[in-house]
Parts: sequence; structure tokens; C-alpha cells
Amino acid sequence: MQRAVGADLRVRVYSNLFRIRDEHWRLLMHPNVRLATTYHSTVATEHDEVTGRVGSHKATHANIVEAVRRGIRLKVAVLDGGNHERAERARMELQALGVPEVRVSKVRPVGNAAGAAVPSTSSLCGRCGDKKAAILPDGNVSVCEMGRFLTAGSVKDASLASVLVSARWAEVAASVPRRVGAALCPPDCAPNDDSSCGPDNSGPCGPADDG
Repeated sequence: MQRAVGADLRVRVYSNLFRIRDEHWRLLMHPNVRLATTYHSTVATEHDEVTGRVGSHKATHANIVEAVRRGIRLKVAVLDGGNHERAERARMELQALGVPEVRVSKVRPVGNAAGAAVPSTSSLCGRCGDKKAAILPDGNVSVCEMGRFLTAGSVKDASLASVLVSARWAEVAASVPRRVGAALCPPDCAPNDDSSCGPDNSGPCGPADDG
């Protein structure tokens, strides 16, 4: 984050908000930084069951409240795994807490949600690699935060700029089918965009457009 904001890049940080230190809060308050997280239920045991971590609801809820208090630009995705009433209760709670942008989205079979299945590009909205990239915790560079199984190098081995102009990056980005009318990946499909990819927008987004 420090290197990205130092290079005047716009950054979206995806976090489970389980453990945020003081230095993290200071970075998250930078005007070029946006924050996104997911919230699963108003009931602690239900949320913890989804995350597989006891105490995750308490921590995430408290840090959502703190992010709102600090005026951090925050988006939250409520993932609807089939219990629509639970998802709606979570959405209403987040709005009552003052979260400016809340979106209810279907669970996509990628990441932990894929279970034992092999993740597929068919689960992605098709905008991966379109003027955006996701840097994963291990340094690998992916075409998007949802398509983290599609990597094209690591910032531990080379500069981000060199990864993004590599033949491997072009190959991986091209492997994602461009889909017309596909639902945007939650919390939003474009870290660099804060207007056209809002929760209520159904049209195409512009990752490099700040409105």
C-alpha cells in the first residue's frame, strides 16, 4: 500500500477486517485508498461458520464501525448463499451502521467458495485484467481479486510494471472470456472506479474512470 500510494496509484484494499493495526488505519485513510470487505450475517455464529474463524464476526463488525467512524471510503459485499432473509438482514444492519455502499451478491464458485472444485473463468464477470490488477498477500499478481487463481508473475521477483507488460500477463488476461451483461464481481469489479460500478449499476464499468 505504501509503495502504491507513493507511486500515485489508486488502490482498493480487500480485507476480512479481522486484524487492523494502527499503521493500517493510517494508510486506509489516504485519499487514494479505498477499502472493501465482505459480511455474511448479523448472527456471529453464522458469520464465523462461513469464515471458518471463531471471533471473525466480532472483529469484522467492530472494524467496519471503526472504518465508518474514520470516514474511510468503504464498500461491503453481503454474499447471498441461498438464505435471502439472512442476506437482507445483514444489508440493513450495515446501512444502519452508516456504511455508504452495500451490495448483496450471489456466491461465486471461486476461492474458498469453490470447495474441492477447480475454479473456472466462467464464474468471472469478464472484466479481469482490464486496466486493473490484484496483488495477492504472497506477492503474486492476478488479473483480478476474484480470479486470484489466474496469476502472471510476482512482485517479489520483478517490478509490477514488468509483470503487466509481460507475455504471460497478456495470455492470462486473454483466457478470461469477455461476457456481455454478466453480473459484476463483489464488492465491485473495478478497484479504480468509484462511480460507474456502484451497487445499483447494471451497465458496463470503466475501471480507469473516476467519474
